[in-house]
Amino acid sequence: MTKKYNGSNLRLGRVLARNEAYTRYFVTYTSGTLTISGILNVPRTPGRHPALVLNHGHIDLDIYTNGRGLMREQDYLARRGYVVLHTDYRNHAQSSKDPRSEVNLRLGYTEDAINAVLALKASPYVDPQRVGMFGRSMGGGVTYSVLVAQPGLVKAAIVYAPVSSDTADNFNRWTRQDGADATAILRTHGEPARNPTFWRNVSPVNFFNRVTEPVQIHHGTADSTCPPSWSRDTIAALKSAGKNATLLTYPGEEHAFAAAWPLSMTRSVAFLKQNGV
Repeated sequence: MTKKYNGSNLRLGRVLARNEAYTRYFVTYTSGTLTISGILNVPRTPGRHPALVLNHGHIDLDIYTNGRGLMREQDYLARRGYVVLHTDYRNHAQSSKDPRSEVNLRLGYTEDAINAVLALKASPYVDPQRVGMFGRSMGGGVTYSVLVAQPGLVKAAIVYAPVSSDTADNFNRWTRQDGADATAILRTHGEPARNPTFWRNVSPVNFFNRVTEPVQIHHGTADSTCPPSWSRDTIAALKSAGKNATLLTYPGEEHAFAAAWPLSMTRSVAFLKQNGV
């Protein structure tokens, strides 16, 4: 919340693909002292466009490649007139390395997402007043953190099958079993029960009073990766804070979404347009 952000220098690299609707570029941008890689889909229609920063979910660093997450969404949204910046985050693909990323609970990903928005707003392809954010799974948690760290940065936010907005939930479900990383985190920050102040301060749910943007959450009722109860808890907390937030559930849908994905995306674009993105 107190950090100064310097997202800038969005540089278009090689053309990765071109079709009748958009051109796909390899890109880099500045995030703090790091350089972050990603992809940028730019519609072929002239003028400035509404834009979205996409925050992908967890993908093993050993197999992650540039622009690997949210492939369906990247294409769908660009075909509907959005400039799409999908960030790779630090330590991913061609991004700079941050050896402290895990022990810092990946909060650097939030910094990279905030700086992605700032860099994108300076692009000649983008209407800086019409920028939103879209996050999936872990990227949903990144999106929550962006909203509380920098209210007013984007016009609207959408999350799919998100992690918990309480960081201790996520640590207990995944990281606690992860050997060296869990040991380093607990050595540095302590157990949630023993150092509740720290864990509270890294959990966006405790700062939802700061959110200024409308939020739309999509979650399948059969999600075995991120429990639907997490989104029920999040929407309850947002509503309790008086925020404009909606939870849409999809009976029988798993974490990745299948049959209901087209409906969910139609709803997402309608939500963005209703909120000026």
